[in-house]
Amino acid sequence: MQVNVEKLSPVLVEFQVTVPADRVKQSLDRAYDSLAKSSHIKGFRKGKAPRHVLAHLFGDRVASDVANKLVEDTLNEAISKQNVRPITNPAVEKPKPSPSSDFTYRARFEVTPDIDKVDYEGLEVTRPVYKVSDDQVDAEIEKLRRAHSTLQAPNPPRAAAAGDTVTMDFVLQVEGKPVDNGIGNDIVAEIGSSSLLPAISDALVGKEPGAEFDVEFIFPENYQRQELRGKPAKFHIVLKELKERVLPDLDDEFAKDVGSFENLAALRADVTAKLEKAAKERAENEVAEALVLELCKRNPIPVPPSLVQQQARIQEETILSEARRSGQAIRSLSPELKQRILAEAEVKVRAGLLMAEIAKKNSIQIGQDDITKAYEELAEQTGKNINKIKVQYQDPKQREILIGMILEDKVLNIIEAAAKITDAPAAG
Repeated sequence: MQVNVEKLSPVLVEFQVTVPADRVKQSLDRAYDSLAKSSHIKGFRKGKAPRHVLAHLFGDRVASDVANKLVEDTLNEAISKQNVRPITNPAVEKPKPSPSSDFTYRARFEVTPDIDKVDYEGLEVTRPVYKVSDDQVDAEIEKLRRAHSTLQAPNPPRAAAAGDTVTMDFVLQVEGKPVDNGIGNDIVAEIGSSSLLPAISDALVGKEPGAEFDVEFIFPENYQRQELRGKPAKFHIVLKELKERVLPDLDDEFAKDVGSFENLAALRADVTAKLEKAAKERAENEVAEALVLELCKRNPIPVPPSLVQQQARIQEETILSEARRSGQAIRSLSPELKQRILAEAEVKVRAGLLMAEIAKKNSIQIGQDDITKAYEELAEQTGKNINKIKVQYQDPKQREILIGMILEDKVLNIIEAAAKITDAPAAG
């Protein structure tokens, strides 16, 4: 077997593999012998049909099967001897085999580019410094008050206002006709929240329990149910119940109810510390992203198109899945968004190849201590029990993802240690 290798590009290789004629003849002979033993040909006893008859009846099928078998038997061997690692299934061009001549076929596939050296020392980036303001602390404490609030009927009774929670029934008509899922009973919603159409929130304000009224409007063009977009509609609403949200007093007792805090000052200090930690993590994440971008700019290596397409598909599916979970009826992405995703995918693939090379050159190893530390960090970030985290990452695919995350962190530490990072106040 003879193998010629041609590098069509830094990420595309073509093998020309020649199988000697005697091996081709042996393969064809075996194929016809096997066919003769299993075929029932009219006018011949089983196994006694002449080869020229078999060739006339089954020649194309035999030729195709033998060609496929010759490629299957020789291509992996050729790739192994050339020390090449394909990242796509080879596209094979093969002729019809002949018992009297060599069988030469071509196999083309993508490979990762050769990277002689990764230049990562002295990358210059800015670390944003995020200050935690009193207003941010106040906003977080207000969220806690809301989380510990209660709902009760106004005393004395009054009309509905923004922020109140209502219970209502409704019947929806679109273009004067009932629609599927157009009836709701005992629906609970907050006036002014995103769960209510603005037209309904506006109509509820000023109404008292027991009120019946109609709300006419046109569904917005971006409404989650595509079949309703831009169509005139009418809701017939019955307001059944009204409750107002009562927030707890902002005092030391509230701090004790929220957690094991001695007083309000201790709660405020805890909230401040958490916000400062989140601000620091945000800054470090932005530094990491900036370093990756600079790394790719300094090392503009070619990337395999198939890996870029694969990464883009993953990102597109993630966006669509998140949209579906949030109730948006998105079936496809705009060409502009797809183009941006493709550009981001190219950066991610390039960064992955460069960081893998840095890991290789620095002989980075992932030990059990690294994995244990990752379990602990994930448990802290997610609030899950560490044993549940460990069970989750026993799955081979999940474990591979975890090891990849650990490896990436280690490489980023190397890049950051060699970088020039300047602190500066965050914009805005």
